[in-house]
Order: sequence, then structure tokens, then C-alpha cells
Amino acid sequence: MISRFGHIWILSAALFCAGNNVVVAATPPAPRVVWADPNALADAKARLAAGDPALKSALNALLDDAEQALRARPQSVMDKRQIPPSGDKHDYISQAPYFWPNTNSGSGRYIRRDGDRNPASGKDSDAGRLGSTLSNAHTLALAFYFTGNERYAAKAALLLRVFFLDPATKMNPNLNFGQGIPNEVAGRPTGLIGARGFVPLMDALGLLERSKSWTPADQAAMRDWLRRYFQWLTTSRIGLGEKAAKNNHGTFYDSQAAAIAMFLGKTDVARQIVLAAESNRIPRQILPDGRQPLELRRTLSFGYSVFNLQAWCDLAAIGQNLGIDVWHYRAPDGASILRAIEFVAPYADPQKHWPFEQIHEMKRGGLANVLLRATSHYSRQSHLADALRSFDARRLAANPIRLMFPTADNPLFTF
Repeated sequence: MISRFGHIWILSAALFCAGNNVVVAATPPAPRVVWADPNALADAKARLAAGDPALKSALNALLDDAEQALRARPQSVMDKRQIPPSGDKHDYISQAPYFWPNTNSGSGRYIRRDGDRNPASGKDSDAGRLGSTLSNAHTLALAFYFTGNERYAAKAALLLRVFFLDPATKMNPNLNFGQGIPNEVAGRPTGLIGARGFVPLMDALGLLERSKSWTPADQAAMRDWLRRYFQWLTTSRIGLGEKAAKNNHGTFYDSQAAAIAMFLGKTDVARQIVLAAESNRIPRQILPDGRQPLELRRTLSFGYSVFNLQAWCDLAAIGQNLGIDVWHYRAPDGASILRAIEFVAPYADPQKHWPFEQIHEMKRGGLANVLLRATSHYSRQSHLADALRSFDARRLAANPIRLMFPTADNPLFTF
């Protein structure tokens, strides 16, 4: 039996001929990850090493992203000009994006305009700094895994040290002041949505373990930071408030908490989080016909329906690495992730009218990612693969998601 986190060498099924000799490509040990499929990663690495062209465009796209990340300036919470209510610049702070000054009142209070983003919310905010750091670190760690090029790992290590570890620049392990509303509240549970990038970061930390640029001392310090953050996430008023959220915020909370728990070795806790999400959130968020009523009531109903499914794909992936099949869970009334995906899948076709409120242009890239990840789990649902045909096949083939999840054998990618 092969360990899920792989300490055993296995042989790839890929065979290729060199003259009269048959060469067997050895699959490296599956890396220690909690979000991506470890065996898919190892298989992709073996295929690429063997010259399999099916994943070449995905690798090229990943390396293009990694080259951009190499040029990124290290960021930190100390870059901001504003001072958080605590008086400590090491605390993260962001502003609620959908709240605007009430111009009809001199009270200074803000009013909510769902889906209408206030440009002021993105100015001097730690949300972008945290998001880009997490994303770039993951991209660089993946590039290091597939190429062995130490410069990718060295840059990822620099970004993480500046943001989380260096005493002069590190972020305190909390989001007490996320998505605050000026003149009303310093921070809200909804601010935790800005930390959803911690899920892929847990994989980055596993991939960087093999690098000389990310030392055991770095890993230990990062684990300590995450241990304190997880304590805050699971006990604070803000953290528990987000856990209680009924819509996509609650789903993203669960995926973040489960991923961090798993990385910290709290496997039983991670399992409890995933199992509770499966049995409690699916029947409350998804109707038997696949509609997600809490997302459909939003002014960006298509975007949020897909957004929540992205969180469910993350939870299902984490569950799979824990031996829990969230992909095929069915609530007593028949509600399931599959039903929710089937409901939105037809709208991959840009000619098909979405019948609910969507005040901005429908962006279908998120749906492409959901369908890419889902089709391998629902191989008998050919209509999901058909929905993917609404997207440009070459752009799908170049999606780095294909390196992390089992999508390589999709017939769409045979040119």
C-alpha cells in the first residue's frame, strides 16, 4: 500500500521506447501536501520528466507565473500608512469592499451596496499584500517542485520570511481588523475571506521542505506562527463568527481551518471539520436541484455560486487526502456538490442566459476551474465534460491546475 503522503517509490504506468529499449519512468515519492492530490503531482512530474507532451503547456504557464513572482517585491503589513485600531502596524487591516459613505446623511455612516466594490477599500489595504504573498509563494514552490531550480524556492522563502517571520516586518497571527467599516466597526468575521490563500500555502510549505533555501528553522518558525493563528482562528470572536457564516464565507472558513489543522498534524481535527461541513453545510447551502439560494440572492449570483463551489472543491480535495469522499456525499434530500455543479455547468456556454441577478459581466474562468477539477471525479457525468467544451481547449490545457489534480487524461487535451 502506498502512503498518501508518499514515502515509497512507485513506478509510473508511462512507458516509452528508445530504440529497442523500453524505459520505465519512475514516479518520485508523492509530496507532503494537504490540498493538491499528492499522487497527481508525482505523476505529473514523472510524465514531464518522460517527455509526455500532454502537460507541457500547463508547466509552461506555471513557469511563466513563477517568473513574474520572481520579480515581485517582498511585501509586509508594515508597508501600509494607516495604523490599525490596536496601534500596532504588525496587525492586518482591510476595509469592507461593498460599503460606501452614505452621501444622503451627514452622520458619517456607511451603507452596503452588494456587489459594488468601493475603490477606497483597496487602497493601503493588507488584503492585497497577504493575497499576493500567499499566491506567489505557492506558485514558486510548485515551480521548484517541478524543476528543482533553487531560485524559485529561494524567492518563496524570502517572501514568507518577510511577511510572517522577520521581527521587523512580520504579521501578527490574527485578522482582528479585516473588512472593517469606517466609523462603525474595526473588524468583522467576513474579513477572513481574504485569508483563503492559506489553503494552497500549506502545500507550498510541504513542497519547500526539500529546498536548502527553506531551512528546518524556517519551517519550525512558520509552524509556530500557524499554530498561534489556528488558535486564534478557532477560538476568537472573529474566527467563530466566520465559522458560523451560512454561505460561502463558512465554506471557505472550513477549508482554511481544515488545511491548517492537517498541516499542523491535527488530523482528527481536520477530519471533524470536513465531516461537519459535509453533513451540515451541504443540506443548508444546496437545494436538491442544485441551486445555492444563499448565493443566488446576491447581486453577483453567478459569481458567488461558482465561488462557493471553488471552496467546496477545496474541501473535497482536502477530504480526499483524509480518506473522506466529499465529492460523492449526498444529503438525505439528495443535495450534493455534483447537483450544484450540474446547475451552473450549462452556463459555461456564453450564449446561455443566467436567469438570476448578476450586475456585472459574468466571468467564467472560475467555472472552468471547477469543471476541470470535478470531471475526473464524475467521469460518468459526460455533460460536465461537454460543458468544458465551451472553453478554449488550449487555454484549459495550459491551466496549472492540471499539474495538481487528476485532469491529465481528459480527451479535451489531446491535440
